[in-house]
Amino acid sequence: MFRPLAALLAASLLLAGCSGADDWSGERPAPIPIGALGAGFVDPSAPPAPEATITPSPGSWDGVHPPEGYRVVLLTVGSDAPTRAVVTAVEEWAEAEEVSLRTVTADPAKPVDAIVEAMNLKPDVVVSAGDGLVDPLALVTPNHLDQQFLVVGAELAEPTGNVTAVEWAGAGYRGEGLGSSTSYDPASFTAERCARAIRAGAAAVLHRVVGIVLLIG
Repeated sequence: MFRPLAALLAASLLLAGCSGADDWSGERPAPIPIGALGAGFVDPSAPPAPEATITPSPGSWDGVHPPEGYRVVLLTVGSDAPTRAVVTAVEEWAEAEEVSLRTVTADPAKPVDAIVEAMNLKPDVVVSAGDGLVDPLALVTPNHLDQQFLVVGAELAEPTGNVTAVEWAGAGYRGEGLGSSTSYDPASFTAERCARAIRAGAAAVLHRVVGIVLLIG
């Protein structure tokens, strides 16, 4: 008599557990940012043109936070010090902001496979860390304009409207044979600068100031 009830209860608990674990399933509305961009981030009366480079005022992004349940995929390749610094900054930002973070680590020999894996998770934004992803992203992103990408510490030579980048003096890898800027300095990837970069970039993406390069200090 009790076995069917116990079995039903166990099945219900199992289904509930699966539902809780798969909290990225299903469609949902576009995320609404918490807080507004501060003065000096961008001129509302003259929004930047596609592929433009802007220099937002320091801290003008500090008042912006992602909403609860914001979905982020950290797409990374390589183990060099600059990449590790960006990865750490993204992880610490995600923990502080309580966003839902998943990580996809690319095989250097098959970076496109990792980009596809990241997109298939259907995140609100894919954050890229590692120069080895720049050329593969340039190949893939124009064909997936509905997916937002944020590149930290590098940029695409000709980004489409769904790719936003954050750079600073000492960063600037562009790919497509252009390589790094002459001022490239791995030591410029400090914890503080990488933290500012992810916050500034996330604020831009959340407020749809996208398809541009943000130059921060």
